[in-house]
Amino acid sequence: RLHLVTWNVGTASPPPDVTSLLQLNSLDQTMDMYVIGLQEVNSRITNFLSDLAFDDPWSIFFMTVLSPLGYIKLSSVRMQGLLLLIFVKHAHLPFIRDIHTHYTRTGLYGYWGNKGGVTIRMSLYGHTVCFMNCHLPAHMENTEQRLDDFEKILEMQFEGENIPSTLDHDVLFWFGDLNFRIADYGIHFVRESINNKRYNLLWEKDQLNMAKKKEAFLQEFIEGPLQFKPTYKFDLYSDVYDTSEKKRKPAWTDRILWRVKNLCQHASKEGEFSEEQQTISVTLNNYISHMSYGISDHKPVTGTFGLELKPLLSDPLVTLNPEGEWSAEHDVLISYSAVPEFPSSAWDWIGLFKVAFRHVNDYVTYAWVEDDEISSNKDSKQVYMSAAEIPDMGGEFLLCYYSNNLQSIVGISQPFQIQPNRTLIEKDLTQEENSWMQKPDNLESHNEF
Repeated sequence: RLHLVTWNVGTASPPPDVTSLLQLNSLDQTMDMYVIGLQEVNSRITNFLSDLAFDDPWSIFFMTVLSPLGYIKLSSVRMQGLLLLIFVKHAHLPFIRDIHTHYTRTGLYGYWGNKGGVTIRMSLYGHTVCFMNCHLPAHMENTEQRLDDFEKILEMQFEGENIPSTLDHDVLFWFGDLNFRIADYGIHFVRESINNKRYNLLWEKDQLNMAKKKEAFLQEFIEGPLQFKPTYKFDLYSDVYDTSEKKRKPAWTDRILWRVKNLCQHASKEGEFSEEQQTISVTLNNYISHMSYGISDHKPVTGTFGLELKPLLSDPLVTLNPEGEWSAEHDVLISYSAVPEFPSSAWDWIGLFKVAFRHVNDYVTYAWVEDDEISSNKDSKQVYMSAAEIPDMGGEFLLCYYSNNLQSIVGISQPFQIQPNRTLIEKDLTQEENSWMQKPDNLESHNEF
């Protein structure tokens, strides 16, 4: 289950609550992955430079919301106002590999990043999946420029060996503030159609729908029905369309589309391709806007998808476990085993993480798998962690094996308890008792009132 968000946030700060946006109260199963694409994140030069050194406020906000629920930030990419974040449940981490990011500037003929696309690709259970968050040129008359820019973004190449081009991925999601408008019809007809919820009257004049009929490269992209109000342009903190002097015509600027490679390859061979042969399928469960969010002149749009995968990878590369009882009173041991083909490195490490960790660098401590190894045989190896590095207060933790060659977590343990350090607790209790005993005898004199 994948939940995808696109939102032009208009340089605003995060809202107080995103429960409905992320469907956190959903009665169905919880999501396995969140993909969050934002446009117009505050990119004033001081903000942008500080965000390069530290996580930006939106990334911190979503990590704060999602990490207690068992999601970690898998990857992110930022280009000025464009930001793409991917969060996944812990259990999927060992099966996500070959993560690469890219950005393509299209503003000012490719010299400026106020418009363009940011992209994250990965191998998910052995299938190649790509996510592309775009902000295309504005204004009614710029349809051709939008299409040209999107083609340019599609042509970008990831760095690295054997990484497929964008359109060669098994599944490609394309979303963002695509800025397509409603052509021909006047503002009164558009608003009247919206007020009467007769959105279907506007579909044939939607510039993206019109382009899909003419442009071959767009015909392979699928979109759910636009059964929600156009998401642009609203007065701030309201669900009233633009009342400024410009009175901009409403439009479905914020969109989510996808493309499944197998379907494209076999569409021309109808009848030769059965569903059983298909190893990956995408189902749209809902495609909606969220009218309650008013921090910008756009409303956010979400798509909830089911990805059905026949796993090409079903076993983690590394299996690891804590040995015995863990506490800060003694050194502790980790045992792990790797599959024969695993490309290990001297730079691999095992991290100790709190269960609600935010991202791969959010470890409490770590051990180098080679430097801290204490035993090895053909079935498994043992690594130690020093007692000095184990948290005294204890709690619930996880172990993760990070592969330097694959630049990802390739093994994760079940959650386990670290016992509090009894020596330290007894010492604290003794100090507390002593401090009470040393309080002055004349305390009663202060209670006269």
